[in-house]
Amino acid sequence: MDSPLPYRDRRPQGAADFYFAINATFRFIQDRLGLAGLRRYWTDLGTTYFAPVATSWKQRGLAGVAAYWRAFFAAEPGAEVEVTESPSVVTLNVKVCPAIRHLREHHRQIAPTFCQHCYFVSEAMARPAGLTVRIAGGNGSCCQTFARRNDSTPTQDLTQIEEAG
Repeated sequence: MDSPLPYRDRRPQGAADFYFAINATFRFIQDRLGLAGLRRYWTDLGTTYFAPVATSWKQRGLAGVAAYWRAFFAAEPGAEVEVTESPSVVTLNVKVCPAIRHLREHHRQIAPTFCQHCYFVSEAMARPAGLTVRIAGGNGSCCQTFARRNDSTPTQDLTQIEEAG
C-alpha cells in the first residue's frame, strides 16, 4: 500500500455523517442479535474489511500501526488524537473522539456499547500481526495501547471501556 489507509477514496477528510450510520447500525444489530452478535459483527469487520491493514501491520509491525492511526485520525473531522510509538508499544491518546463528538453535536442517542467497537475491531486487526490492543476510557476520550501479543497478556477488561452516552 502506498498509503497506510486501505481506502480507494483519496479524499483528505472523512465524512462525519458516517458516524450516524455506524451508530444506527450498531444499535440495530444489538437489538436483533444481542450483544454477542454485535461483537461478532465488529470482529468480522476487523478480520475481513480491515484485512489489508492487518497485513500491513504484520509486515511493518508497530511502526505500521502508528502510521495507520496517524493517517486515520488525520482524515477524521474533529479528531484530537496523539499517537506515540516506541519499539514495544504504540499508544493512541484520544483526547476527542471524532465519532462521539459528532454524534453529541447533532443530539444523537449514542449506543451505550459504541466504544467497545474500537476494541473488538482493533483486536481482530491486530491478532494476525501478532499484536494486541488494550483500551481504557471511552465516552469521548480514551487511551488505546497496541503491543506485541504474548502468553502473559491479560484479557481486555471490558469494564475499562466506558459506556457512551
